[in-house]
Amino acid sequence: MAVRELLFDFLHGSGVFTVLKSSRDVKYLFAQRFFRLFAYGATFLILVQFLTSIGVSDRLAGLFMTLTMLGDAVISFVLVLITDQVGRRKVLALGAILMTTSGVVFSFSSIYWLLLLAGVVGVISPSGNEIGPFRAVEESILSQLTEKDDRSDIFAWYTMCGTAGAALGTITSGWIVQIGSSKVTGNEVKAYRIVFVLYTALGVVKLVLTLALSPSIELPDRSHAYQEVIELENEDLLSHTSSPRTSTEETPSSVAEPDLVEAQQTLTSPKYTPVRRLRALLPQISQKSLLILFRLIFLFALDSFASGMASPSWLTYFFTTFHGIEPATLGALFFTTNILATLSNFAALPLARRLGPLKTMTFTHLPSAIFLALIPIPKAGGWGTLIAMALLSLRACTQSMDQAPRQAFLAAVTKAEERTAILGVVNIVKTIAQAGGLGSSGELAARKSWRIMLGSAGLMKAVYDLLILWTFLGVPDREDEQR
Repeated sequence: MAVRELLFDFLHGSGVFTVLKSSRDVKYLFAQRFFRLFAYGATFLILVQFLTSIGVSDRLAGLFMTLTMLGDAVISFVLVLITDQVGRRKVLALGAILMTTSGVVFSFSSIYWLLLLAGVVGVISPSGNEIGPFRAVEESILSQLTEKDDRSDIFAWYTMCGTAGAALGTITSGWIVQIGSSKVTGNEVKAYRIVFVLYTALGVVKLVLTLALSPSIELPDRSHAYQEVIELENEDLLSHTSSPRTSTEETPSSVAEPDLVEAQQTLTSPKYTPVRRLRALLPQISQKSLLILFRLIFLFALDSFASGMASPSWLTYFFTTFHGIEPATLGALFFTTNILATLSNFAALPLARRLGPLKTMTFTHLPSAIFLALIPIPKAGGWGTLIAMALLSLRACTQSMDQAPRQAFLAAVTKAEERTAILGVVNIVKTIAQAGGLGSSGELAARKSWRIMLGSAGLMKAVYDLLILWTFLGVPDREDEQR
């Protein structure tokens, strides 16, 4: 009996019951994130090495990653702004097509500028992290399909699917390169291209999963509700034309909410002009939400710039060049760190229930910033290499614990109809800031200034943790305010 109770408590505490009762669309989104991060994990491990193997310098490799991130930011910015008006499934499908196209180009071409074009216009992750419009749209859908009390569990499993996919992607990529390089003596480029062929196939799988999503993932159409209310108001007016209202009675227009009045004006307008059509595609964000958005932009830009400086691509390059680790060993190392990050997500669930999302994301992320700053300190070879690998593993234990609480926190401080746009803008700013960090890392890596690069990244992340706690502590839940 005690064993059964312990098993029940474990399944409840780890969020298994919450996932089992979730809708089919939620499970499809979990699968999409798994395969997408599998693809990102497989390619980021060899991206810099692939570019250098075809004759690209370190500085051009840094420029490639910076421009790729910036191009993705511009395209994602446009897509997330019109997602709820055009359709979430259409935007996700378009992203999957761009991802597949990039994989095809990298599988066959060695022309730097063509690869850069495919990276800028398409979807290639230089850091192994999320890129493209996917995450903002998926998080908005999950928030819509999930009850408030279940979001921490759902986002923990959503994050776990990503880290597990990235872990399997890195170890698969490492072994593909190791085996391919041994069979093709002195030519690792063909082994790298096999990884990009795998990336292309996973893009196709993601497209199929996107097309399987149901219409319930779309934002509920409020215009029909407004139309029905307006018709009822008109009928009410007609039914009372024969009897004048008393002075104490209010007209429907006087009690109508501002958004209802705006909808009525839109519905009764004679024609949409091109400018009005363009404006209809853009979301309407309240002044209070804009203030929250500006604070989020500043804080997440600081964190993302640091993430760019310490991106997994540059960390792999650091361990390859400075410590001389083989691709298979490097793949196993990042597989281990991703597994540790996956398991740590579940440790954050009881903390989130007890402390709340904001305090949990701060207290769990701060140690990872300290471990990051310590990674470049040990010397190369022997115990120094082992200590650096241990510090990377310790960082992984706490690096991802803030992700599920952070997603629950962002869902709490945003309104449902504004969530996709706000999360999209935040993710785009993070992408731009990360691109700046990647570019800075290219210059520092060319000079072999590893301690400056990784030490500064750790310090900036620690400052971010303290600032976000100080800024948002006490900010009320927006959904509770709406109710």
